[in-house]
Amino acid sequence: MEASCLELALEGERLCKSGDYRAGVSFFESAIQVGTEDLQILSAIYSQLGNAYFHLQDYTKALEFHRHDLTLTRTIRDQLGEAKASGNLGNTLKVLGRYDEAAACCQRHLDISRMLHDKVGQARALYNYGNVYHAKGKNICWSGVDPGDFPEEARAALKKASQYYEANLSIVKELGDRAAQGRTYGNLGNTQYLLGSFQNAVLAHEQRLLIAKEFGDRAAERRAYCNLGNAFIFLGQFEVAAEHYKRTLQLARQLRDRAVEAQACYSLGNTYTLLQDYERAIDYHLKHLVIAQDLKDRIGEGRACWSLANAHTALGNHEQALHFAEKHLEISKEVGDRSGELTARMNVSDLQLVLGLRLNDSITSTDGLYTHTSAGSSPQVRPRTGRRLSMENMELMKLSRDKSPGPPDEEETSPKQTKTSPIAKTSSKLFFITRFKSKKQKSGGGSPSKSLPGQGSPPSSPQPEPKDTPEPLGDEGFFDLLSRFQGNRMDDQRCSLDSRSSGASTPSPSVANRLLEASAQPGHFLDLLATSQSRRLDEQRVSVGGLPGLRLDKSGSQSVLSQLIASADGKEPEEDFFDMLIKCQGSRLDDQRCAAPPPAPRGPTVPDEDFFSLVLRSQAKRMDEQRVILPSDPAPAHLNPD
Repeated sequence: MEASCLELALEGERLCKSGDYRAGVSFFESAIQVGTEDLQILSAIYSQLGNAYFHLQDYTKALEFHRHDLTLTRTIRDQLGEAKASGNLGNTLKVLGRYDEAAACCQRHLDISRMLHDKVGQARALYNYGNVYHAKGKNICWSGVDPGDFPEEARAALKKASQYYEANLSIVKELGDRAAQGRTYGNLGNTQYLLGSFQNAVLAHEQRLLIAKEFGDRAAERRAYCNLGNAFIFLGQFEVAAEHYKRTLQLARQLRDRAVEAQACYSLGNTYTLLQDYERAIDYHLKHLVIAQDLKDRIGEGRACWSLANAHTALGNHEQALHFAEKHLEISKEVGDRSGELTARMNVSDLQLVLGLRLNDSITSTDGLYTHTSAGSSPQVRPRTGRRLSMENMELMKLSRDKSPGPPDEEETSPKQTKTSPIAKTSSKLFFITRFKSKKQKSGGGSPSKSLPGQGSPPSSPQPEPKDTPEPLGDEGFFDLLSRFQGNRMDDQRCSLDSRSSGASTPSPSVANRLLEASAQPGHFLDLLATSQSRRLDEQRVSVGGLPGLRLDKSGSQSVLSQLIASADGKEPEEDFFDMLIKCQGSRLDDQRCAAPPPAPRGPTVPDEDFFSLVLRSQAKRMDEQRVILPSDPAPAHLNPD
């Protein structure tokens, strides 16, 4: 039985190393079903199974098994295993966005590695630590602002990431691990890029490129060329950036990665647009468009059409520009890209005006800013608060009062009235005051008054009731009926000790006898209560032997259980780690908050959505710096500066 569990685990490990993680997971799960008494073997299975689920992107299951691994390694006092389990747990928490908890796990990994003088473990812990802060910084700041202009919290996280990467570099250089150096240089370059240190980013990515060429890692080489191109764009060296993007394109074709090939074409097209070489820009954007159509990437098609429309507009080919702008509008509507749709509408409108075409009602702004009148007339601006003309034709909305069971017409009701509106509150108060006065008058022998509260006597002539005040429910028998129903519901919830009482559930004879005996003897009742409460507490306790795959026999169960209980109850210095985790649980409250609006959709053939919009904004700043200040001659009033 023991050999069977071990054999299954070894086969699962072999399959995972070959890249077949799903088959590996099935073997590891089978090994857990067989079970084992060896906690070392079970810990290894947990670790491998957690890593397999991580590669399959099932992060919840990965988190579960890495936690089991951490529990077992602490139980058997395996410090090296605990360090690895803490590192795996930190990586999983980082992917889940729980950065504070991930940082606590990385710190635990680093502390144990330093205590054991494990240089390799220290390097891994520092690298993971840097990844946590790198991901945290990107998560905070990547919202359309320029690199270097991020919030202070994001900059602090990115600076910490750089510090941990540099500390990792010092160790891996000492160990002579060139592959680890390459990975760290790549991440360090990306962090420096986000901080706005583009020259430092270039230096780091050049080292990454050199090491990738040493190992013949063409995928890493391709990433390094792309990152170098991005950095040179922000340094204003567009020709150098174009050369790096061309190398990226060549490597993508060698790797037969069509999506990355399309991204390189997109980057080259935008770079040549910055160089004002629009013919080349159109050529690369058309290549991007063809690949996006082959891969059925509608978002990529939309971006390509947008870029082609801009390039043709710059060349004066307004007919071609209008064609691609209309295609961009169509795709933006299809994919639900609101920002792209508004941009496309403006482009189509401008191009139609340039071409002297009549404005089409199909490009009417959906937010009610413009209305197009007769043919040949110019669009007229009207305020946002006005009603759309199309709504005036909806006769179904104009229900008469006698046909509509709901509130009055739209013109008579506040458009933002809610259930807790002041009108509803006032009308309910008036109703209950009226009912109270009617009861008082009934008890005094008078007839109930139909006037509003505050009037001394009923009016001589009937007055129309205000529209906002609902009619009283009228019949007071309704409230009597409601009271009886509520009374019945309370009776149903009472506890009856008398088995002869009707309408209540009859308890079992033993329970009834015990309850009657307890009611007669108060001391016995308290003992009964304490017994039941202790039973409830026992049911809520965590079973230390509830780890999946842990098989205990009669001879070894006592020793294993004693180890687990001692590990659970013993107060050790290592529990500071779990105190840190408890403090970090406050970040879980953020997971329960209302989520921010989802980011704009991104296609596989489009690189970073925000990248070239950042470039355009940076170029706009440069253009503003190059403007000529007008002479201080008297100017018309509308040209005077503020």
